[in-house]
Amino acid sequence: MKHHIFLVLHLLAATVWVGGHLFLSLRFLPEALKKKDPEVLKNFKDKFEPVGMPSLIILLITGILMAYDFDVTVTKWFSFSNAIEKVVSLKLILMFTSLLMAINAQIFVFPKVTSERLKPVAIQIVLITLIGIAMLVLGSLVRVGGL
Repeated sequence: MKHHIFLVLHLLAATVWVGGHLFLSLRFLPEALKKKDPEVLKNFKDKFEPVGMPSLIILLITGILMAYDFDVTVTKWFSFSNAIEKVVSLKLILMFTSLLMAINAQIFVFPKVTSERLKPVAIQIVLITLIGIAMLVLGSLVRVGGL
């Protein structure tokens, strides 16, 4: 039962994180690029961040707790020795990449965004969205035994 609660919380957080980035990528990013208006992205970021960042933290915590339920403890991370460990290790790599990208966006990308510097923001948005989708697909593979 405990694992199922972690899974539901993980799926809800993934819905917010991945869904929010898909919505950003498909709806707001094209508008910002077309209008050359960074405020479109800043407005979305300001509204998404209070739910998006906690979702990312919930994903990290519940993912680690579920990995432990599958006996993929910290000593087995990045060992890639069985199908579930491969999924967990790849998801951890992508999660740490997401965290670094979130910090980068917060400190370096968004404070410097202008109408002339929308391309770096667009690249970051598309990359984080693709990483989220990849993590979602990897997570779904646990149901069928892993990679």
